[in-house]
Amino acid sequence: MLAGCISTAKTVVTAPFKVAGKAVDWTTTSQDEADRNRGREMRKQEERDRKAAKKAEKERRRQAERGY
Repeated sequence: MLAGCISTAKTVVTAPFKVAGKAVDWTTTSQDEADRNRGREMRKQEERDRKAAKKAEKERRRQAERGY
């Protein structure tokens, strides 16, 4: 029975530290996460640029066919 009391007391004492640690984890971004997010954003931007270039080329061809 004493072991159960000690376990409960340990849980009560360590709980605020665990909660604080999780809060810090949720509010901070590691360098690895930042790098991964930056890489993802760069790939998305490259895809947007590629689509815009493709659209501009298509428009240029369309206008060339019309004689503009």
